[in-house]
Amino acid sequence: MYPPSRKDFISLTLSDPHSHTYNNGKHRRQSCWRKWKQLSRLQRSLILFLLALLLIFGLLSYPSITEQWRGLSDREDWLELNDKELKTILPGVKSLLDGAADKAPAPVAGPHVEPALVPDAGPGVGLDAVVEPRGPDIPILAKPPTKKKTFLNKRSPPNLQKDGNISDTVGGEKQEQEAIQDGDGEEEDKAKKIVSWRGAMIEADQATEPPPSADGKEAVAPPPPANPANTVPLEVSAGAVDRLEAVRDAFRHAWKGYKDYAWGHDELKPISKSFGEWFGLGLTLIDSLDTMWIMGLKEEFAEAKNWVEKELSFNKNVDVNLFETTIRVLGGLLSTYHLTGDQLFLEKAKDLGSRLMPAFKTPSKIPFSDVNIGKGTAHPPRWTSDSTLAEVTSIQLEFRELSRLTQEPQYQEVVNEVMKLVHKLPGKQDGLVPMFINTNSGQFTHKGVFTLGARADSYYEYLLKQWIQGGKTEDELLEDYLQAVEGVKKHLVRQTGPSRLTFVGELSHNRFNPKMDHLVCFLPGTLALGAHNGLPGDHMDLAVELIETCHQMYKQMETGLSPEIVHFSLQAGDGRDVVVKPADRHNLLRPETVESLFYMYRFTKDTKYRDWGWDILQSFNNYTKVPDGGYTSINNVRDPVNPGPRDKMESFFLGETLKYLYLLFSDDMELLSLDKYIFNTEAHPVPIWPSPPK
Repeated sequence: MYPPSRKDFISLTLSDPHSHTYNNGKHRRQSCWRKWKQLSRLQRSLILFLLALLLIFGLLSYPSITEQWRGLSDREDWLELNDKELKTILPGVKSLLDGAADKAPAPVAGPHVEPALVPDAGPGVGLDAVVEPRGPDIPILAKPPTKKKTFLNKRSPPNLQKDGNISDTVGGEKQEQEAIQDGDGEEEDKAKKIVSWRGAMIEADQATEPPPSADGKEAVAPPPPANPANTVPLEVSAGAVDRLEAVRDAFRHAWKGYKDYAWGHDELKPISKSFGEWFGLGLTLIDSLDTMWIMGLKEEFAEAKNWVEKELSFNKNVDVNLFETTIRVLGGLLSTYHLTGDQLFLEKAKDLGSRLMPAFKTPSKIPFSDVNIGKGTAHPPRWTSDSTLAEVTSIQLEFRELSRLTQEPQYQEVVNEVMKLVHKLPGKQDGLVPMFINTNSGQFTHKGVFTLGARADSYYEYLLKQWIQGGKTEDELLEDYLQAVEGVKKHLVRQTGPSRLTFVGELSHNRFNPKMDHLVCFLPGTLALGAHNGLPGDHMDLAVELIETCHQMYKQMETGLSPEIVHFSLQAGDGRDVVVKPADRHNLLRPETVESLFYMYRFTKDTKYRDWGWDILQSFNNYTKVPDGGYTSINNVRDPVNPGPRDKMESFFLGETLKYLYLLFSDDMELLSLDKYIFNTEAHPVPIWPSPPK
């Protein structure tokens, strides 16, 4: 064994007279100063001159630095660098500048910036002006052209590109939008947006045909409503025309993603550039048929029709949800038949309707939730024998219309029987109904819980709409609807403490919960529709208050998009009206608020409802648009830097959300007139039946 080696050393501690720890930083600074003083005056002047010259050349050669600096504060004026201002900024080197004027390159002025914000924009604001949806951080794209450029750096959406088939995206990058403004007013019929997301440049699809007429009339058969020959010049109704075209562009972008990565499948996964399958019935394609027809997208419609004709088959061994298949597929086929007059869609609807009928073969006549359209068998969910009330009472518009068209009464008979049973059931509270009903006993289950949100919402909607559809002759439906509205006002309507916003909460065994689903935002439109059809005027008063609350659910979020669920503050000192729990912060591209905005504008002509819809469309474009096509649901509406894409575009985004936005911005009040058509809960219009002779 070797002995451990010895290490001799001396420890020396130096301290000043006041016992402070020794620090030689001061001595180093003094040493540097001595070296500087040792230089001659000529050497020091030369060094200072070179440093000043480098600073000047740096500023003159890189004006983009000022662009990036401006992005940090969108309220500051653009910094324009020129020779005069540089002398003002650097007075200490004025003499050096004068002496080097002959040698230095000519100063480069900063880019001229046309204002992108229009503070007093009126209700008819188009793409060339800004409507601020929630604050200064969400700009609206200017109208095209190519001469003067303004770079707006705003709160960024997430990185919407990723590798593999991963559903969620990590990280976020700042988004830059380039709004291009034409000082000479040229090429006003085009709209262009270039967005940079992690270096990817995306150019919005250009219109394939002229914008629709602002006053053209829609026929309930070909050709599509757009009438290029009678197009109104943009300056006459620029706001309406530009907004219509913006919705068409959004649809084209969504459709591009679906066509490229999910053609013929149920749903697009835009982040992973793949698809999701639910029933294997091309849900997105069929949900979009009438939207394309209404927007006059002839080429896209022709492609989709060809797929329906050659590829769509219901003869397959697959379980489908009765409710979802009825409102999306059966409703989509029926509405497209009415708009086009093409028998292809009616034949497909008849085939599907007959295959859904086994769902009604239950002891109670309350239908099962699931049916195998190939085998002709039906069953409840695996975990329960209950069906949700909304599902069994929100298929009536479609089945009744199928009977009227085919003259086969069985479809209407089975759904009418459901309504008669529910009408007589005990367990209601002032017209409010529980969320579940048993398919064996035909009785309500989970009694005492009342909501206008998920599992019950469209029951109330279809009470009114069936009454209107049938010519206002079915008194039981009207009775149930009026009683339900009174129950809502008595038990569920409250106001927030801070701003006195009116909202609809939930009741659980007589305990009130200030919770409201985004789904409840269908209610303002439904109330307005009832008032339009002669129901009490206070229904419209409540509708006006509720649509303001739904608007605030968007406006008070950092992304300008509403969460799936909100809670409201009841105490005046709480500060915020809207409270969002972490699990409720997602947005699924839902249509309920823009649906109600459409109804409210049609009945009041108040342009603020159009402006609110425009704000929502811009927020969808800012935070959910995916560069290579499609839009995605997001996880967090409170985080504009990384909203967290969910990699899913619901079919109702094309079937409902964009359709209602288009109708909201259209000046043609006869385009699907609400005195002639009723919309199902998936936004598919079917005709109102003529009133029977008295």
